[in-house]
Amino acid sequence: MSIQNVRLEVMQFLEKNIDTFVENYLIPVEKIWQPSDMLPDSRNENFFEEVRELQAYAKELPYDFWVVLVGDTITEEALPTYESWLMDVEGVDQKGGEDGGGNGWAKWLRHWTGEENRHGDLLNKYLYLSGRVNMREVEITTQYLINDGFDPGTDRDPYKNFVFTSFQELATYVSHNRVAQLAKKHGDHKLSKICKLIAGDEMRHHHAYSEFVERIFQVDPSEMMKAFHYMMKKKITMPANLIRESGGAIGDAFHNFSESAQRIGVYTAMDYVDILNKLIKRWEIDKINNLTDEAEKARDYLMKLPDRMAKLADRMKISDESHIFKWVTPAIIK
Repeated sequence: MSIQNVRLEVMQFLEKNIDTFVENYLIPVEKIWQPSDMLPDSRNENFFEEVRELQAYAKELPYDFWVVLVGDTITEEALPTYESWLMDVEGVDQKGGEDGGGNGWAKWLRHWTGEENRHGDLLNKYLYLSGRVNMREVEITTQYLINDGFDPGTDRDPYKNFVFTSFQELATYVSHNRVAQLAKKHGDHKLSKICKLIAGDEMRHHHAYSEFVERIFQVDPSEMMKAFHYMMKKKITMPANLIRESGGAIGDAFHNFSESAQRIGVYTAMDYVDILNKLIKRWEIDKINNLTDEAEKARDYLMKLPDRMAKLADRMKISDESHIFKWVTPAIIK
C-alpha cells in the first residue's frame, strides 16, 4: 500500500472520533465569548467615555508593544489563507457528507476556523478604538499577507500539517499570553484580558492538534516520526513570514517585527526551542517502539535538536533600535 493510501486510512480512522474532538476542544457558539463582550458597546450612552478610557490606557504602552500587537493582529486576520490550506490536506473532503458540508475533518476545520476568526475581529476592533495605529497601513499589510499566500512546507500531508499546527498553536499561545502579561504590567487590564482569552483558545487548539499527532503515533509510528523530523529539520515557518508594509517587498517586514517581539520578550528564539522540547515530551518521542531504521535515525536527530538550537539561540544578537513601521506612529515611542 502506498504512503498516501496509508495516510488516508489513518485519517479515516481518526475521523470516527471527530465529534468527540469537537466536543472536547471547541466551545459551542452560544457559550463562547464574542468580540463585542470585550469592547465598549456603541449602543450605550457612555460609549465615548469608555473609548476615551481605553485610549488613555493605550497611551501607556510602549512602541515595540504596539508593533507586536499589530503583527499578531495581522497574523490572525490572515485566517482565510490557513483555512484554505488545511482544507486541501489529504483526508479532508469539503464536498461529501450527509449535509453536503464535507466529511468529519471538514467539520472540524470549519468549527476551528469559526473560533479563530473571533481573534482577528477582536484585535482589529481594539486597534481601531485605541487611536494608536494607522489602520489603513495595517489593512494594507493584512491584504498583502492574504494575497501573497502561505506555504508551511507541509504539502498535502496530514502528518506534517498536524506537526505544524501543534507547534504554531502553542507558539501563538505564548505570544498572546506574553502580550497579556505586558499589558497588565502597564496597567491595561482590559487589553490583558482580551489577549489572555485569545491565548486560552490557542492552547485548547494546540491540545487538539497534539492529540491528533499522538493518535497517529499509535497506529503509524515510523511515518509520523519521519514527518516530525522533516518539519523540524526544515524549521517551522511562522505564519507571518511573508509580511510586508505598503510599498515593500514580500517578507521585508518580518525580520523587524520578529526583533520587536524578541526585544520585549514576547516570542524569542528560546521559546522556539522550548516548544520543541514540549512536543518531544508530550508525544513521548523517546518511548515510541517498533520504528524502522530510518525512523530511529529521525528520532535521534529530534532528541539532539533542542540542545543544538539552544546554543544557536544563545548566540543570536538583537538590535537595540526599534524599526519604525508605517503601522505605528513614531510619536508614541517610549
